[in-house]
Amino acid sequence: MLSAQNAERLLIDQLLGQLRATLCALPEVQEVQAKHEVRAVGGRPVRYDALVNLRVAGKPLVILVEVRKSLYPRDVRQVLWQLQALDRQAVIRKGTEQVPMLVAESISPGAKELLQGERVGYYDSGGSLFLPAKGAYLYVDKPPPKPLAKAIRSLYSGRRAQVLHALLHQHEAWVGVKGLAEHAHVSPATASQVLTELDRLDWLETRGQGPSKERRLREPAALLDAWANHFTTERSPPLRRFYVPTVRGDALLDRIAQILGHKKVEYAITHEAAAQRYAPFLSSVSHVRCRIVPGRAADEALAILGARPVNEGANFSVIDVRSSDELLFRQKVDEAWLASPIHVYLDLLHGEGRAKDMAVHLRRERIGF
Repeated sequence: MLSAQNAERLLIDQLLGQLRATLCALPEVQEVQAKHEVRAVGGRPVRYDALVNLRVAGKPLVILVEVRKSLYPRDVRQVLWQLQALDRQAVIRKGTEQVPMLVAESISPGAKELLQGERVGYYDSGGSLFLPAKGAYLYVDKPPPKPLAKAIRSLYSGRRAQVLHALLHQHEAWVGVKGLAEHAHVSPATASQVLTELDRLDWLETRGQGPSKERRLREPAALLDAWANHFTTERSPPLRRFYVPTVRGDALLDRIAQILGHKKVEYAITHEAAAQRYAPFLSSVSHVRCRIVPGRAADEALAILGARPVNEGANFSVIDVRSSDELLFRQKVDEAWLASPIHVYLDLLHGEGRAKDMAVHLRRERIGF
């Protein structure tokens, strides 16, 4: 394991390598030089972890480097405030252009957006680079480094996704860890971990202290957007495709709901058929997709329906789920259990044809953010 100091030096060396590879290939840019651990005059504490000097078109440019372990929006806001408070003239000569730059092993997408908006440079271990200097503007966007990518995947999947779902389901409510955990069917530890991550993303409001501390989702649209962006990069869940004879359109959904309900099968209609019930958009829907907790009762229901497995021409598809927790916040509409509008919206993003148009309509008409 690298020490913190060695990890910082490695990141700075990686930054210098990328700057030299990109900037020094240009005719107007001279050699890039760097100093580690630049101190202010008078022996004050370290102000910058490194200072990079170069000349662009004959003019001096200094990059003031601050190194962090990781950066999320909340961290960036704090660093921006600190940068504004610094007296840079104790380190840099007057008349020299200076660009602050934050370097970290991982920088979240939201943090990058904030830094770009404030024209503060950044570099992460994945190779993403932003340098907003006159005559040397650089923007390199690379996939997030593995630790951040893994953290993102874990936030939007499994038990943690249930916590996100619970927060979106009651996005205007103040919630504590225990209440949120019960609502999401997860452990308090899992709920607390998700809230910590969302705090770092600056998407929550907070009130109270200690055991009475509560949070409320301040940015439900940002959370749903981020979840949707991740969801569309994942594979669609496997489907079992069937053809149910003699029944079509809305009557097919009602027949499926009737038989599944009679056999006490845990299920939730999703995709276009559910969206059409929540917020009508198409003249008709000919295919019903349904999440089902598999078992003997589900098999008996399929037999009663006369559902025949097919490779083509299916009008009924089944998505097997591991437990009823994957059906959280389903709603009963016209005697049929529909997946929650949030789940239906996400599923539609994996669809074809008019599915994405239905997703936009459902979000506007039913979800509301």
